[in-house]
Amino acid sequence: MAMQVRRIARELALLSLSQLPSKPDRLQAQTLQDIVTAAVRTLAAEVRDALETASGELQRSDSLLLDSETRASNPEAAAKMLRDAVQNTEAAINRLGLTLEIPEFLQMTNQSEVRNYALEIVGRYQQEKKEVNERLDKALVDWQLSRLAGIDRDILRIAAVEFIYLGVPDRVVVNEAVELAKRYSGEDGHRFINGVMRRFLEQASGKSLPPEEPAPESNPAINAPESNS
Repeated sequence: MAMQVRRIARELALLSLSQLPSKPDRLQAQTLQDIVTAAVRTLAAEVRDALETASGELQRSDSLLLDSETRASNPEAAAKMLRDAVQNTEAAINRLGLTLEIPEFLQMTNQSEVRNYALEIVGRYQQEKKEVNERLDKALVDWQLSRLAGIDRDILRIAAVEFIYLGVPDRVVVNEAVELAKRYSGEDGHRFINGVMRRFLEQASGKSLPPEEPAPESNPAINAPESNS
């Protein structure tokens, strides 16, 4: 299976995991259009959440700034709220950009293979959900899987499924999970995902992974090389 196919399928699986049906017969009946629709819905929900958060921060910042004009207040807090609002707006714009990229990427590869691998990832997770979640919980230090942001949970779940059940090599699993986190997680999410996945793989194999190689300056998930995959 082509590297590009797996990368696009993996990304669609991530974005549609929480939206697709869990029953095997209904899942296998899903078309590529169904998977893309689910992925777009996930991104749209994230856009709405980011814009709502940004709007709230702007309103609170405006109130603090108006208050500071009449009495000594906290302009530093207002400035921080304004910065947070800008960051959330930027996140929403980025999510919109990713949504627009999906049709272009699908035109570049074998669409039936993309569908099949995306459903294979989602289907195996639905079948092995209990074991996957328990093993990931063990890899978390002073934390719980249920307390993570939804996108981080699903990145870890997909990586675990690919390693345990689909035979993807450990280095590829870590690299691809990190690249997904760079695209979809928070500012430091990729570092957190990297640490958890390395502990997960070390626990699974009973041995330490080799030291990490320096990451390239720019390595978007869709276009990055996927060696050994």
